[in-house]
Amino acid sequence: MKAINELINIEEPGWALVTEWINNATNKVEILPKNEKEADNALYQTQVSTRSPMGAIIYETGGLLIDHGWIRILGSGNQKLDRTLPKFNKGKTFKDYGDKPAIFLIADDVVGGFYAINGGALGTDLGNIYYFAPDALEWEPMDIRYSDFLWWTFTGDLSQFYANARWTGWEKEISEINGNQGITFYPFLWTEHKHIDDLTRKIVPISEIWSFQQDTLEKSSKEE
Repeated sequence: MKAINELINIEEPGWALVTEWINNATNKVEILPKNEKEADNALYQTQVSTRSPMGAIIYETGGLLIDHGWIRILGSGNQKLDRTLPKFNKGKTFKDYGDKPAIFLIADDVVGGFYAINGGALGTDLGNIYYFAPDALEWEPMDIRYSDFLWWTFTGDLSQFYANARWTGWEKEISEINGNQGITFYPFLWTEHKHIDDLTRKIVPISEIWSFQQDTLEKSSKEE
């Protein structure tokens, strides 16, 4: 694994490009302040250069909250988003730091959708972003890479993308939870229902949502 000083690029920092994109964002973007020690640790554990947008977000921010906190882009952790990019993946997509994961979780949303980089488990399009849709329990290709994903969260039509996942008064409700939490629905989103307003909502840890979804997916695969 490369040392931290080998990963920090002073001459061509990716953060300059990311901040330019944020300045041109049409969606609300909240930059979470970083803890310097955690930023160093997270960058080292992820083994990416700060020349890249991913490395820049890890090293310069505790993470990004998009559209009132609907989407959470992982960085080096903050009180509002108390999980780092590498620590959230450890035990889920890889065993030890330095391993090359078959998928790599980079962001998630408040309704239990997860964004990941394809490291080989999802097809031949290595490096592309996939979305784990909570209403389908399957990985859906977005046909974009990490930089394009950032730009999409900053400027894309999120209302259209999440048209079937937003309930009346969602802005106020999600402002009262932190980035470690998500909302589960009952009946589940992948079951038949007419409108999301009809479902019962509950706030739970986002890691619990991930585990439950993956267990459900594995169980249904075995039954088939």
